[in-house]
Amino acid sequence: MELRHLRAFAAVAEELHFGRAAARLHIAQPPLSQQIKYLERDLGVRLLERTTRRVRLTNAGVVFLEHARRVLAEADRARESVLLTEQGERGEIRVGLTGATTWRLLPRMTRAYRARYPLVRLSLHPSVFSGAQIGGLLDGSIDVALLRAPVPGPLASRTVLDEELVAVLPDDHPLAGRPSVPLADLAGENFVSYPDRQGSNLRDTAMRACAEVGFWPRVVQEAQDTYTVVALVAAAVGVALLPASAEWLQFEGVAFRPVTGADVRVPVALTWRPGDESPVLGGFLAVAAEIFPGQSWQRRR
Repeated sequence: MELRHLRAFAAVAEELHFGRAAARLHIAQPPLSQQIKYLERDLGVRLLERTTRRVRLTNAGVVFLEHARRVLAEADRARESVLLTEQGERGEIRVGLTGATTWRLLPRMTRAYRARYPLVRLSLHPSVFSGAQIGGLLDGSIDVALLRAPVPGPLASRTVLDEELVAVLPDDHPLAGRPSVPLADLAGENFVSYPDRQGSNLRDTAMRACAEVGFWPRVVQEAQDTYTVVALVAAAVGVALLPASAEWLQFEGVAFRPVTGADVRVPVALTWRPGDESPVLGGFLAVAAEIFPGQSWQRRR
C-alpha cells in the first residue's frame, strides 16, 4: 500500500468522478484507474463500484476513506515537520546561562527568538559557573551558552556584552560615599566571593585585577550565587567585586561603585561547538547577530 494509492483513492472517493479526480491530481485517467486497482488488489476488497454513468463507494470504501484521510493527514504533518526542522523552524535549542547574563541578556534574546521561531522549543539550562556550561557544550548536553569569557579554544564564541566589575560595599562603608573606588583601596578588606575551583571565570577575573594593583583578596566567605554574595555584603560580612548588572538585584543595604586602577572588564560570550551544522543553532545565532551587531558571526567549522 503506497501513499500515492491512498491519495488516488481519496481523490476519486471525494469527486466520485475519475476525470475530475485525475485533473485534481494532475495525472492522466488511465494511471489513476490503475492505482485504484492496485489498492483494491492489495486490500482484497472492492472500494468503488463504477459504471459508465457513475462512481459509488462500497461499504468497505466508506470505511477505508476515513482511514485513508487520517493516514494522509498524518503523512502531510510529518512532511511539514521534517521540512520545518530542516529549515531550523522546528526542534529544540538548549541554551546554557550563567549569572548576570540571565538578567541582562536573556529577556531580549528569548523574546526575539520566540517571535522568529515560535515552533522551536527553547530549553534553558542555568548554572552558576561558566565551567559547568563549558562542560555541557563539550559533552553535547547543551547547544549554545552565554558565559563569562575567556572561552577555551575548542569552542567557537562571540562577545555580546563587555561589562565592568564594580565594588559592592555595605552602604555604611567609608568608601561607599565616593563616586568610584580605587581597587587598591580594598586591599585591607574582607571579601565575599564565589567558591574556588568551581570554574568561575568571574572570580578569576576579580582575583587577577586585585593582583594587578598589588594585593590578593582575603576571602572570608564564599557563596554559590550572586544573590547570596550581595546578601552577605549587606550583612557586612565583607565586600565583593561583581559585574555591574548585579545592581539590578536592587538589594537594600549595599552600594555599587565603579572601580578604577585596573582592567576590570568581564566579557560575556555566546559560545557553541564549532562544526555544529544544526539549522536550529544557525537560526539562534542569526537572531543573536541581529540583536548584538558589530561582531563577526560566521560559523567556524
